Amino acid sequence: MELERAAEAAELAAVRRSPHEIPGKKYGWLSRLRSYFILDPLIWLYTLVLGLLALPGGLFDRSGRRLHWFSWAWSWLIMKTILSPVKVTGLEKIDTAKPHVYAVNHASAMDIPFLYVYLPFQFRIVFKKELLSYPVVGWQLKRSGQVCIDQQKPTNSIAAIRSAVKSLKAGMPLVIFPEGGRTPDGEIKPFLPGALFLAIKAQVDIVPVALIGTYELLPMDTYHIKCRPLEMRVGDPISTVGLTLRDLEAVSAKARKAIEDLYYAESSVSA
Repeated sequence: MELERAAEAAELAAVRRSPHEIPGKKYGWLSRLRSYFILDPLIWLYTLVLGLLALPGGLFDRSGRRLHWFSWAWSWLIMKTILSPVKVTGLEKIDTAKPHVYAVNHASAMDIPFLYVYLPFQFRIVFKKELLSYPVVGWQLKRSGQVCIDQQKPTNSIAAIRSAVKSLKAGMPLVIFPEGGRTPDGEIKPFLPGALFLAIKAQVDIVPVALIGTYELLPMDTYHIKCRPLEMRVGDPISTVGLTLRDLEAVSAKARKAIEDLYYAESSVSA
């Protein structure tokens, strides 16, 4: 009986539409060939060439601005290569001159290039330690002053956390993926405990951001890029002024609800 239920659940999961799938849109062998023989090789080329070019400049770039430019250029090339029009809504509500913690859903490897191009300011990213093992990418993340968090041993991240709080107070925005990793099915996952700790510690607003269509464009465990329209939705800032760590669970729930409302609202993108 349990085996039958498991088989039924697997069958339902296999046929269930992803949250922002475009009805009737099919991606056949021509799409796969384009991805495997054109788009993917170009992205790997951009990563290798720009990563190597950034190496000498990064050795003397204490501010991280030069490396941020290389990251932006790499991201811009990728976003142009994937042939996916982008719509941005809600950013005009945010005073981008002030530092905020941008809490973003994490659905795809394309999320970071997306943010580098469409958030119009320099920022730091909170990333998990495992990314340091990736050639070129790991070095770039470390040298450009991003915030490395060891999820297995949080105490090893104390210096990085202190640095992030200090930079927030000094005016540098921070991007965080509160789910802790990419979603395997396109749905918003529970936030990691303490994911928004930095916002309360620095007493800065949390800005909920929903990336629409990136999961359908490039889900986990595939190199098949399905070119399609994308959208970034920015919500109203959530104040942390006067809050303490005792309010962390409540403010995390509020931020997650805001991202879910943005993410699951009817999409305006079409094929």
